[in-house]
Amino acid sequence: MEQLDLLLADKLLKISAIKLQPENPFVWASGWNSPIYTDNRVTLSYPSVRNFIKIELSRIIAENFGEAEVVAGVATGAIAQGALVADTLGLPFVYVRSTPKDHGLENLIEGNINPGQKVVIVEDLVSTGKSSLKAAEAVRNAGGDVVGMVAIFTYEFPIAAQAFKKAGIKLITISNYSAMIQAAVKTNYVKATDVEALEQWREDPANWTPAKRPID
Repeated sequence: MEQLDLLLADKLLKISAIKLQPENPFVWASGWNSPIYTDNRVTLSYPSVRNFIKIELSRIIAENFGEAEVVAGVATGAIAQGALVADTLGLPFVYVRSTPKDHGLENLIEGNINPGQKVVIVEDLVSTGKSSLKAAEAVRNAGGDVVGMVAIFTYEFPIAAQAFKKAGIKLITISNYSAMIQAAVKTNYVKATDVEALEQWREDPANWTPAKRPID
């Protein structure tokens, strides 16, 4: 049976939730050049992929964070999947905004978390970990006990691993950047010669630039 991380990576590539352009990189809002663009919200348009993700995230939570009493989705990408997972597990659901609402009650967290409740956070994508851990901090500030975080995909940045370790939060993902590279090569989505550039980007994304093409 194919590894779970490879299986999902292949699905994400096929529906263009992940796009790769090593020679013509995307530019992130941070200004970083990137050979990859990921939008896991695309999975919601594909029932079989959506259901696959829902089932696997639910399984991971049941097996690793079975004590969780509340599921919290990180806005906006993980709201839908978080709600699906909460429904599957029969748990209450809340979602965490990136910034407080600018009107009404000015909520940062939509939904109710009681002090001391054990919360598992659902994220769609982990890059540097900054926004994910900001959501975890919001849950803790609201009195919740963060027992862990699950995500669809991670870029596996060293800086993210360090940040999660420092915050004392266990992160488990269905798929990851390493598996994505394997799946992309296997399906001829990229050439084997692109692998080095893809791996270099992960190690130092802030300073990565595409290699210059040879002049014929």
